[in-house]
Amino acid sequence: MGTVRYKIAEQNGQELVKEIHKVIVHRFQVSDVEDPDIYAAEPLWNWQESEQGKFVMEHAIDKPEWHRRIDHQTYGHQYIVVAELEAKKLSEFYLRWGKQWK
Repeated sequence: MGTVRYKIAEQNGQELVKEIHKVIVHRFQVSDVEDPDIYAAEPLWNWQESEQGKFVMEHAIDKPEWHRRIDHQTYGHQYIVVAELEAKKLSEFYLRWGKQWK
């Protein structure tokens, strides 16, 4: 998952084009349970409080979103956290933590 959009911003009287990428910044699994969102709360919180999570929360254009889908291979649930980051911050993110998700 990854999309790119462009935003025109004014800085010091000049118009700048900012390249904004929507990417997966975290992924984890929860086994087959009655209410998976309750079990996802702890891994989401732990990630948000990690160095990586704090970086994303600080530099994301809008508040990151999480999404859940059924994992048919494990009969569990797969969660992803998606964020929009400006190109420079995305580069820094990849340099610090690598590009682990496609």
